Amino acid sequence: MPRLHYSNATLASLPEYQHRRLQSVLNAAAILIYRKSRCQHITPLLRELHWFRSRERVDFKLAVFIFRCLTVFMVWRRATYPMTYVASPTPTRRRLRSSSSALLTVRPTRLVTMGDRAFPVDGSRLWNSLPHEVTSASGTSKMRLHLVRLG
Repeated sequence: MPRLHYSNATLASLPEYQHRRLQSVLNAAAILIYRKSRCQHITPLLRELHWFRSRERVDFKLAVFIFRCLTVFMVWRRATYPMTYVASPTPTRRRLRSSSSALLTVRPTRLVTMGDRAFPVDGSRLWNSLPHEVTSASGTSKMRLHLVRLG
């Protein structure tokens, strides 16, 4: 399982047919673990194993990594290289409603196929689509709990 979702930043914004391929591998693994037939429903098995679907797992991992970039790496000043990929909103002289929110700036891209799948673009879009209770969580464990409840 760890190798299936290795380097989730590269799996972000995959086309749907590739997520279906990953999901079929997950389904086959669940069937193998429980020794069930392929004709049975897979959703109860995945729930019992506490596994997300392929797209949900990639989004979960990406959201946790963005959260860590914004909180842990920023506070402790460790590993500042992830912060170069996450663009926070630039401060302005005027007080705007968006300045108090935790929204990230989505960088413009030239290529829809490759540019929109890049980690800074897709990660920022995913972060901006999350509810306020997730983005304003006080710690990584609380943020993960909110994400699990959403999924």
